[in-house]
Amino acid sequence: MKKTDLSTPATPTVQVIERMFTLLDILASREETLSLKEISEKSGLHPSTAHRILNDLATGRFVERPVSGSYRLGMRLLELGNLVKARLSVRDAALVPMRELHKLTQQPVNLSMRQGDEIVYIERAYSERSGMQVVRAIGGHAPLHLTSVGKLFLAFDDTQRLRSYATRTGLPGHTRNSITQLVSLERELAKVRQYRIARDNEELELGVRCMAAGIYDDQNSLVAGLSISAPADRLDESWLVKLQATAGEISAALGHSGTRAGR
Repeated sequence: MKKTDLSTPATPTVQVIERMFTLLDILASREETLSLKEISEKSGLHPSTAHRILNDLATGRFVERPVSGSYRLGMRLLELGNLVKARLSVRDAALVPMRELHKLTQQPVNLSMRQGDEIVYIERAYSERSGMQVVRAIGGHAPLHLTSVGKLFLAFDDTQRLRSYATRTGLPGHTRNSITQLVSLERELAKVRQYRIARDNEELELGVRCMAAGIYDDQNSLVAGLSISAPADRLDESWLVKLQATAGEISAALGHSGTRAGR
């Protein structure tokens, strides 16, 4: 039986599809409407060819004609984009980048999200070679103020919400390094906002240190955190740049662009 080649070609095999992609990209490059003449010039297509394809795209609502002779992207693309967004999970976007980061560091790489007053671990890239026992498995929880990812979320809470958290939880400690006073926590969170990175200095577990960077969605909202955990004497500061780049890669896959503004 002949083996089917499932690889994706660099360009569409049907010429009209390739031209359709080109026209959509041109329309996406500008916020305002474009005239047929402009589209023809940018695409290198004859006006009659561009007109024919644009009309077909308009039939499917992929392109709109607000006035005769001008074009812009249509609402059908928004509808389809919302479907993709709804189906895309942070975990799916993070899996491959997390594995690559783990290969580099040979230490556990964790993906966590906020759930009330705690963070919950939703994925981990890990191998036995790290030499570190993983205490909290996927699905495990930990207090926000004792974890690097939790501090990312607290750092962008407003003052009232942060103080409510402190009052509600009592800021319990797990180790001698745990931050258990609101004033100390506020100083720590100021550093998180300044450097856009958070740390756990043996505050949750003695002998384990962590560094974390935020993951943001297309609405510029912090939706998760990516962290590296390592034995306290093995956490390498040189990993920080790659950690931030990996978090940025995952954020981009979720539609994020630009930088997160502080409060």
